[in-house]
Amino acid sequence: MKKRKLGNSGLEVSAIGFGCMGLNFAYSQKLDKKDSIQILRAAVERGVTFFDTAEVYGPYTNEEIVGEALAPFTGKVVIATKFGFKKDAWKELDSRPAHIREVCEASLKRLKVDSIDLFYQHRVDPEVPIEDVAGTVRDLIQEGKVQHFGLSEAGVKNIRRAHAVQAVTALQSEYSLWWREPEEQIFPVLEELGIGFVSFSPLGKGFLTGKISTEDEFESGDFRKMVPRFQRENLIANEAFVDLLKEVAGEKNATPAQIALAWILAKKKWIVPIPGTTKIGRLNENIQSDEVDLSSDELQRIETYVSRIQARGERYPEDLQRRIDR
Repeated sequence: MKKRKLGNSGLEVSAIGFGCMGLNFAYSQKLDKKDSIQILRAAVERGVTFFDTAEVYGPYTNEEIVGEALAPFTGKVVIATKFGFKKDAWKELDSRPAHIREVCEASLKRLKVDSIDLFYQHRVDPEVPIEDVAGTVRDLIQEGKVQHFGLSEAGVKNIRRAHAVQAVTALQSEYSLWWREPEEQIFPVLEELGIGFVSFSPLGKGFLTGKISTEDEFESGDFRKMVPRFQRENLIANEAFVDLLKEVAGEKNATPAQIALAWILAKKKWIVPIPGTTKIGRLNENIQSDEVDLSSDELQRIETYVSRIQARGERYPEDLQRRIDR
């Protein structure tokens, strides 16, 4: 597995990370603890060194699984986790300094580590000045409880304000062939400030793998069931993205998922996608995308094709859409 550095921070991680949320949260296909540990350790064996979790995934159980699975690899892997929601009420924001500290202590125990490698604010809290958030994490870094500070789904103004107090190592936001908004305003600022970018949902929550049929019905408990972009009429319109990926994949002896990930890797050297999976076969497939090289002509062809189509449907239901910082 190739390595990448997240911006100017010096934090080096595998070019493809592992998003742990889907192991037991948000999707219908959940793994038990034993199988979750097995796939996480399989990822390490295959060269993955970057793992992403959060206290609210479960809540709490995802961190516990990650902590147990990766305990034998302390010092060899980078674990990112997040704060920013109220205790036992994860739909409500809470980035008060005292609560950040409380979350940090609890996450350290669940992850079985002495210091959190990368600590993200999960969503910007409009009730707490971002300077107070960054200052609190700065103090935690000085105390050795955190190594790096990150933001998730933050807008340009808050990125700049936070970075002025404590260097932001990485911004995590959704980014894929069918959600490219970060390119417009976010990427130029990250490049200017030397901040890395972590792409979650790089496979469009599974859609860009080409394995989701427009006739599929998502089970109860699957987050995608309430996402506008996954409503049948929108899926039908969005099939154009999958058609492109299948076409390029056929020519490259690859899979649509591998082309989707290779495309992200080709965009900027400081971008790291974190696809998640519950299957060893998919894990292998994702990792192998690191070996797929897209030529400048192929990249231009993709750009030309995509410029003619537009993704249909919002990526979040309305209540969650309001939490995205602008």
